Amino acid sequence: MLQPTPVRPSVLLDGVRYPDEDRLRRYLTDGHLTDETLVGAFRQSFRDHKDRLALVGPEGEITYQQLDAQTDRLGAALLTLGLKPLDRAVFQCGNSNELLLAFFGCLKAGIIPLCSLQAFRKLEIGYLGNLCGARLHFVQGDDPKFDDVAFAEEMQAEVPSLRFVLQARGERRGRAVLLADLIRDMPLDKAQALLAAVTHEPFQAAVFQLSGGTTGVPKIIPRFQNEYLYNMRAVAACNRYTAEDVLFFPTPYMHNLNMGCFFGPFLLSGAKVTVAPDISEGTLQALVRDYEPTWFGVAGPILNRIAPELLRGTPSDKARRNFIAPKNAANLARMTGSPTQHIFGMTEGVIMFTRPEDPAEIRDQSVGYPVSPADEVRIVFPGTEDDVPNGEVGEALFRGPYTIRGYYKSEKEDVTRFTADGFYRSGDLMSCSVVEGKRYYFFRGRIKDVVDRGGEKINAEELENVINQHPAILASAVVGMPDKVYGERVCAFVLLKPVAVSDGLTLAALTQYLQEAGLAKFKWPERLEIIPEFPITASGKLSKVLLRDRIVQLLQAETGTATIQQSQ
Repeated sequence: MLQPTPVRPSVLLDGVRYPDEDRLRRYLTDGHLTDETLVGAFRQSFRDHKDRLALVGPEGEITYQQLDAQTDRLGAALLTLGLKPLDRAVFQCGNSNELLLAFFGCLKAGIIPLCSLQAFRKLEIGYLGNLCGARLHFVQGDDPKFDDVAFAEEMQAEVPSLRFVLQARGERRGRAVLLADLIRDMPLDKAQALLAAVTHEPFQAAVFQLSGGTTGVPKIIPRFQNEYLYNMRAVAACNRYTAEDVLFFPTPYMHNLNMGCFFGPFLLSGAKVTVAPDISEGTLQALVRDYEPTWFGVAGPILNRIAPELLRGTPSDKARRNFIAPKNAANLARMTGSPTQHIFGMTEGVIMFTRPEDPAEIRDQSVGYPVSPADEVRIVFPGTEDDVPNGEVGEALFRGPYTIRGYYKSEKEDVTRFTADGFYRSGDLMSCSVVEGKRYYFFRGRIKDVVDRGGEKINAEELENVINQHPAILASAVVGMPDKVYGERVCAFVLLKPVAVSDGLTLAALTQYLQEAGLAKFKWPERLEIIPEFPITASGKLSKVLLRDRIVQLLQAETGTATIQQSQ
């Protein structure tokens, strides 16, 4: 009698909530999950595409064969240094070739990267490092604004387990070891022999990602070898990535959006990944000009910096480019002249895209549907497990082969974050509609992203979706501003399209548009701020915290009057 495939690794990491065994077996039986590992799939891709370029940019080009060899040597060197498989490494480095070398080197050595942000400081690194017992701190080393090597040495006193400091770039300092030295001093044949002894298991944790929460220190999200591989393959299949594609996505590589949906699937496909060590106009425009990307992910400031190069494109250039956006696909498509798809996703699991063949109104308004047929979505009345009627707005619950079952060392808190049968409570508001036999989902905002105007709850996402249809507006962000009478009133920050900048936009013109659009008056903005670009977080997301701070400072500077006046 055949024994069932083991779905538990030989070592169970303390604090990791492993998915339910019966559900894992079902995903195996249905062919969604396999006994492959993420590291094994990358190794195979590196070999299959050995003569193709993998990483390209101003700091040099690296082939798949070179990427394979250098990460073999680095991974083995880390083991020789004293690290062990399943040790954790805090990553705190900007985008660069060295960052990707370190990431794949750790994967090959069985070391689990904890994907932190370069902007983190003592509070975040101290908490996360102690929580997961990290032994390696990987820092950039040549940041002109911050001595991260000295910071890493200071953190060794705060996090006793942090024994090693790995420096990516620059002249070696202090107690750090330099990445280039480790690669140089490790012979390839010795490296391959050392790594051959490392066991990788499909159901073991491979990467510790971080939640994108807006309050407190982020939570650790374990992503497992075979499910993260399935995540990446499902995205690649959905978007039809090929070895001929070129990626331009200068958000942090360690963020799940880039890793799980872009650079990871691209490198599994044998495609090119452009590497931007900085986000200056010169660097970004040169990448667009020299490597002719086929897939773009661009936040507002990035789009503005590459716009001149995009506008020079021929009709064929524009046709082969694909843009990814969380919203405003119609505006982005009109501005760039290129196809644009909406994305919805979360580090905890489910990923959705619109598809090029979807009806136009779906591409403009919906976030599409999940990349996996095994993804399950329920929309319930917030805080309950009761489904809303079809078409109505409620909280989205998710379950599937690459959706986590729990956060790291958070079992007590997870009782309220997951249903008893394993659905993740996202905190996102959605509705769904069936169009031409397919179920499409519409993102309606976050449960907590509301402005409370005298007891009237105004959903920011809903209002932004209407504002963004104004012909002069490229993008908007709605926040609450303090008010003595109502508690909060609505302030709209907007980016204008280049052709509209000289003409400007008034609050009266915007509210007239909203009236014609049929939006309830109590939701209209009572202040308009036109800005050249949105402030963004270290992970490349728009920061509403900074926008709220800005409007508070503006109000305080306006002589403290209680009257809210229009700003144009």
